[in-house]
Parts: sequence; C-alpha cells; structure tokens
Amino acid sequence: MPVSALLARIRKLIPSRNDDHYEVIVRSFDLGTLHAPQGPMSDRELARAIADFLKDAPSTESVDNLGRRFDPSSRP
Repeated sequence: MPVSALLARIRKLIPSRNDDHYEVIVRSFDLGTLHAPQGPMSDRELARAIADFLKDAPSTESVDNLGRRFDPSSRP
C-alpha cells in the first residue's frame, strides 16, 4: 500500500485535537523512521495501533512502538 493511502486511513483515525501525533507520523515516514506495513493491515488492526499510539505523547519510543505494529519483523 502506498504511504499516501496509509496516511489517508490514519488521518481518519486521529482526531484533530491530536494533530501533533499525526504530524509526527507524517514526519516519521518522510525520515524513514516508519515504513508502510509489508502486508495488508485491517482497519481494526490499524485502529488499534493508532489508539495505542495516541495514549502517549509523540516520542521516539512511541514511533518505534507504532513501527513494530506496522511491521513486527522490522525491529526486535
């Protein structure tokens, strides 16, 4: 899935009050910190990953955790 399509799905899941979280995700894709999932990710899986990401302030650690949700084989 192209990153732009994934970002469109993510944008729908992040309330505007959490725009800082969304901007961190966009920036992380631009920097190569985040990568699109290797396989399809259901709406439910994506929603759960984003909900977990929104629980904490955006940080390197929270982006790393989100990255592991997108691609569990990417990091230990």
